[in-house]
Amino acid sequence: MQVTIDKNSGYCFGVEFAIKMAEDEMENSDQLYCLGDIVHNDMEVKRLRDKGLVVIDREKLQELSNCKVLIRAHGEPPETYKMAIENNIELIDASCPVVLKLQHRVKTAFDKMERENGQIVIYGKKGHAEVIGLTGQTLEKAIVVMEEADLEKIDYRRPVTLFSQTTKSTKGFYELSEKIESKIKAAKGEIEEIDFNANDSICRQVSNREPQLMRFAQENDVILFVSGKKSSNGKALYQVCLSENPRSYFIENETEVNPDWFTPSDKVGICGATSTPMWLMEQVKSHVEALEENILEA
Repeated sequence: MQVTIDKNSGYCFGVEFAIKMAEDEMENSDQLYCLGDIVHNDMEVKRLRDKGLVVIDREKLQELSNCKVLIRAHGEPPETYKMAIENNIELIDASCPVVLKLQHRVKTAFDKMERENGQIVIYGKKGHAEVIGLTGQTLEKAIVVMEEADLEKIDYRRPVTLFSQTTKSTKGFYELSEKIESKIKAAKGEIEEIDFNANDSICRQVSNREPQLMRFAQENDVILFVSGKKSSNGKALYQVCLSENPRSYFIENETEVNPDWFTPSDKVGICGATSTPMWLMEQVKSHVEALEENILEA
């Protein structure tokens, strides 16, 4: 078998930056707190935990003082920074620059919508760390939508400004945007003109992976998509692979690989989410190559 790792897979620069900041900080400290999993990959979280990274939630953060806490790439709402000041917590801010820029855009748009009796709508997963940071810019007034049923929350007689979580599907964003625009046009019978602004705020490093993965899935007989099950980005990108190649399998690590998936002549492609470390994909590759002898014997 020919086994290849997709050269475009692996960490986006935001996640890579956050992990590097955590590792650098832990070189000089026995313990560092992290608000939430630094990345949606359990094996990487375990590796960093063994180095001294302690994952905490917001409830635990309220109890801490006089310590260091890492802000991961997903970003945080304003209340987190306020709490840190009150409790004398030093924040190691590894927020992704793309996310920080989006937070600023959402805050600016929210201030405008407040003046115009409008609404901020965010295409994203409710409760996702990045979405919590974005809705925090709007005093929790933003409407979070994920699918068509969620669109009932929007008042189509009032102005709408739409943004997207940076790791969502580009196709999904534009489909949702068209549906909102269609509903606004239907509401125009009562009101002459309704302002609608759709902002494609998806990270280009993420969105570019979709066409790259399509090609990779087509070029291989079997696809092993390596990702943590908590990763929204992983779920979306796996569907991209599956749409192009029905022999695509979602795995968290090499222990989930089934030898029955392969034949001796297969070209096997290994790829992953923006939260999948390269060392984990290499581990899967080594495991598959070790299986080859058994597959040949069969």
